[in-house]
Amino acid sequence: MERLANVALAGLSLAPLVVNVDPNLNVVLTACLTVFVGCYRSVKPTPPSETMSKEHAMRFPLVGSAMLLSLFLLFKFLSKDLVNAVLTCYFFVLGIAAFSATLLPSIKRFLPEKWNEDLVIWHFPYFRSLEFEFTRSQIVAAIPGTMFCVWYAKQKHWLANNVLGLAFSIQGIEMLSLGSFKTGAILLAGLFVYDIFWVFFTPVMVSVAKSFDAPIKLLFPTSDLKRPFSMLGLGDIVIPGIFVALALRFDVSRGKGPQYFKSAFSGYAVGVISTIIVMNWFQAAQPALLYIVPAVIGFLAVHCIWNGDVKPLLEFDESKTQSTEEVAAEESKKVE
Repeated sequence: MERLANVALAGLSLAPLVVNVDPNLNVVLTACLTVFVGCYRSVKPTPPSETMSKEHAMRFPLVGSAMLLSLFLLFKFLSKDLVNAVLTCYFFVLGIAAFSATLLPSIKRFLPEKWNEDLVIWHFPYFRSLEFEFTRSQIVAAIPGTMFCVWYAKQKHWLANNVLGLAFSIQGIEMLSLGSFKTGAILLAGLFVYDIFWVFFTPVMVSVAKSFDAPIKLLFPTSDLKRPFSMLGLGDIVIPGIFVALALRFDVSRGKGPQYFKSAFSGYAVGVISTIIVMNWFQAAQPALLYIVPAVIGFLAVHCIWNGDVKPLLEFDESKTQSTEEVAAEESKKVE
């Protein structure tokens, strides 16, 4: 299923090059497929070692606001070309890492086992205490990653922007963990207010999104010459996506099928569709989290209450979940 979603996402990304694709449909399908792929990639034998605390979730909207306002002021008082040149260098390095990590699972299948497992330790010249660990498989994956990022830096083509944006989104959903649904609810509630404030009450969000020439948003070609692209911020994919991924890992931890994942994912799809409908109705930019957050939490809450699983869902803490290796070790000790 995940492989099919990967193929569909790749085909959908390339389709506007050869056929006219309705941008509204493209936004909905791309966002949903990205979340789907990221969620299934996040399911691993070992639970995440780093999880977000409630305190971090509370501070996140404040930190995000400070960064957003800082970018707005930089674009206002400095040369836009200079700011974007610096950001291009920054995202060039990040893009290699994200694109390579996204390709790695597919590349590893064709490489020797030793290349996937044996670590190479490289010490920085003159700073021997600083070291960098990697496998030869990661070096192989970094070659197409570097070539692709060079193309992005030179051409700034919308397809290159989208591929890097999708890689960032998938890696974000795969690697980030909320830890618990309580923390997730705090984070989504805070960013719900954050998105509404910066879009409806200030020109900051829209201004930064239009000025920021970096893969922090997905671009969808339109037939309108005045507005050649529709945009969707990566935050509208990653933030709800890590909550939906938590629902999938909750299902897996209980040894059941994707029960609550389906309801959370359905809520995300409804939220994105609602955003598109309202945006076209009013012909104005909309804070996507205004519609996505209530839909995701609402669908999951109703399903959970209906099944009587409120207590286990609220008590679920991924940071305290044992890995499959630890469970197997305990079971072997009991047998002995």
